[in-house]
Amino acid sequence: MRERQSYDSGVIRAILTEAMIAHIGFVRDGWPVVLPFHYGLGDLGDGRGEQMIIHGSTGGRAFLDAAAAEEGVAVSVCVCLNDGLVLGRSASEIGARFRSVVAYGHASPVPTDLRPRAFEILVDHVIPGWRDEVRPAADKEKAAVALLRIPMDHASAKVASTKTGDKDGDGEDRRIWAGVVPLAVRAGTPIPSPETLDPDAVPESVRAFLIRMNAQ
Repeated sequence: MRERQSYDSGVIRAILTEAMIAHIGFVRDGWPVVLPFHYGLGDLGDGRGEQMIIHGSTGGRAFLDAAAAEEGVAVSVCVCLNDGLVLGRSASEIGARFRSVVAYGHASPVPTDLRPRAFEILVDHVIPGWRDEVRPAADKEKAAVALLRIPMDHASAKVASTKTGDKDGDGEDRRIWAGVVPLAVRAGTPIPSPETLDPDAVPESVRAFLIRMNAQ
């Protein structure tokens, strides 16, 4: 539905900032493949504006293909937040309140000189402040990680936030319940590693993450 579509960069960024997982599709050996990735959204300082950064193994097929192709690998990106289940008064009237972003472009390797900034973008998107509370990644650890950047030049959002399960003049029996079941992602109580010496010393970044997630 066109009235739900938006090219507003603020709307797009808000959705991408809140979400954590992007499903990225590409063609491999003639077949469509879709894989989920943690991602980060930020400006690498290369004049291309905000880009999506994804990471994986240096031996991953998608990352190898992107490195081998001059323009990178053509991809389609989908991020979706499911805010509620919308139930009508018949078995066919079921839907959702949602916010989504779809983008397409070419995923290409992050240049060597921009990799430090790309790592920061990735980590800060998931747990802001966490990288300042732990040891820096070793060169060997960084070398084992492949980084791709995806431009956000061709991105649009769709937002359905007002659906109620009712339709004017639908002739349905109003004695049957219809409405919305809100949905949200919540963070549970942190579970320390068995070898953590002080299991109660939860980092400040994690505490802030819990507050942010559970305030929705």
